[in-house]
Amino acid sequence: MSGDSDCTRTSPSAGSPSDNEFLPDREKYVCSLSPDLITKAREELQEKPEWRLRDVQALRDMVCKDYPSLGTCLDDAFLLRFLRARKFDYDRALQLLVNYHTCRRSWPEVFNNLKPSAIKPVLESGFVTVLPHLDPEGRHVVCIRPDRWTPSNYPITENIRAIYLTLEKLIQSEETQVNGIVILADYKGVSLSKASHFGPFVAKKVIGILQDGFPIRIKAVNIINEPRIFKGIFAIIKPFLKEKIANRFFLHGCDLNSLHQNIPPVILPEEYGGTAGKLDISAWNELLLASEEDFLHDFSQLVLPCDSSPHDMLVSGDTDEKQCDDSLRGMKPQLYYCY
Repeated sequence: MSGDSDCTRTSPSAGSPSDNEFLPDREKYVCSLSPDLITKAREELQEKPEWRLRDVQALRDMVCKDYPSLGTCLDDAFLLRFLRARKFDYDRALQLLVNYHTCRRSWPEVFNNLKPSAIKPVLESGFVTVLPHLDPEGRHVVCIRPDRWTPSNYPITENIRAIYLTLEKLIQSEETQVNGIVILADYKGVSLSKASHFGPFVAKKVIGILQDGFPIRIKAVNIINEPRIFKGIFAIIKPFLKEKIANRFFLHGCDLNSLHQNIPPVILPEEYGGTAGKLDISAWNELLLASEEDFLHDFSQLVLPCDSSPHDMLVSGDTDEKQCDDSLRGMKPQLYYCY
């Protein structure tokens, strides 16, 4: 279903009592949230179940009016991701949706041919996986291990593709849309030569996607076993992080007790002082690879119209390019100093 066809269809007003009955070709949204999560969404995200479809229709109307050539999916469930990520602020949700598409279209090395089978070597390496158990807040824990990457095997963009698909899979869950996720990054064994692959261009792109270009709530980033070099990297990228995100970074070093204050041992694998057995990447890999057809279907709805380009779209909140490049240009000397 293309964005153009949806936007040219006559749609009901934002105050319509039942939007879906006017759209028989669009899948009807059915809320899967538990009563507790409905309450949480109301309190934390300003989501009111009685107004939910009205809010979705309001965002849909804004897309059709302001960005008729965006080429986006306009299904209720898809648009809800963006409303929840921006606490049902219509303008901010619209901006996030436009940024989502702009990010995808401006980095072809990452987003062309993006499907699980294409990043199978990354999955098999164990670079990124999702722990099998949720934390006490109902959040998935995404585990990233840069030491599992061998730069001579494939470029760093393959790792970014794997992380992006992992986030796309997780955000399909309404529970994740409400609860958010936690990241656990193990930097054990990361050398200067490997860290140098995360240069200014890559750093800027990744920060832009995670902060302003993807509808997911990152509630905490736990860094463990970070070498001295990481402190230099973080000092450089921190000015480009929003204060709220920067305050959610926790550097634990080799102190597992410190890590356990944020992530309880009961859900952690033995490698991180936990009691949940050895870290097993096979279950997540199988789940992601089994979702190939779903991704192909979902991404097929995100069509780039021939008469538009990413430069036509608004990416408000993105770091000024010259300022970012100038500030990050000194990365390598500082990395050598920290190392």
